[in-house]
Amino acid sequence: MTRVASVQLEVLTDEPKEMRVERVASVVEEERAADLIVLPEIWNVGYFNFGSYAEEAEELEGPTIERMREAARAADSWLLAGSFVERAGDRLHNTSVLIDRGGELAATYRKVHLFGYGSEERRLLTRGEAVTVVDTELGRLGLATCYDLRFPELFRAMVSQDAEAFLITSAWPYPRVEAWTTLNRARAIENQAWLISANCAAGTPACCGRNMVVDPWGTVVAAGSDRPGVVTADVDLSAAAKAARDEFPALRDRVLETGGFE
Repeated sequence: MTRVASVQLEVLTDEPKEMRVERVASVVEEERAADLIVLPEIWNVGYFNFGSYAEEAEELEGPTIERMREAARAADSWLLAGSFVERAGDRLHNTSVLIDRGGELAATYRKVHLFGYGSEERRLLTRGEAVTVVDTELGRLGLATCYDLRFPELFRAMVSQDAEAFLITSAWPYPRVEAWTTLNRARAIENQAWLISANCAAGTPACCGRNMVVDPWGTVVAAGSDRPGVVTADVDLSAAAKAARDEFPALRDRVLETGGFE
């Protein structure tokens, strides 16, 4: 079995970035019983602090990811370190980072669907162009970020690369809480895959929390409230996905394939 820990973080606007990074690193290091820890979207700066994106952007070798690598190594856990504003040359990306138990970078994913509804993300950042699915001893993990949940073709593309579980990092705001809970389950059901999401909680603007661990049948096996905390569950990612797909082989009945992704 795999112990997963999905962290609901409150992003405090008056908390210096360095203090927040250290606070989150401590949370990760305290989850030593977990095999996989998942963090929310752009938590080190705060997703809605658009005016700070350019100033606070970091390269992959920057201080935030370096500290998360140390924390993953200390916890002896796989860590989806959420996402951060990555500086790549003259471009900025919303980039998720998966770190292995030894603190090494296992995979990155640049958010494909940038949000424009009441957000500056689309204006400030450059979208990614590739799907990320990575093979681990826990199973084949696909990465997605927040607004991506509204686009099922991305998840189909990950399933075409044999993804067995989706890891979602997010800063989903409170007014659209029903969409959040519905889409978490829908993406798991239609792809017969696990879905583990990590959302910010409270803060300004208020994010809705409600981190979820959803099984390949769409059953929510663990979920959080709208307050900061950690959601944990013991799951069998690879075996359970295979069992669901063997028992009810809906994916084999697909007629249309969606292209457009590498």
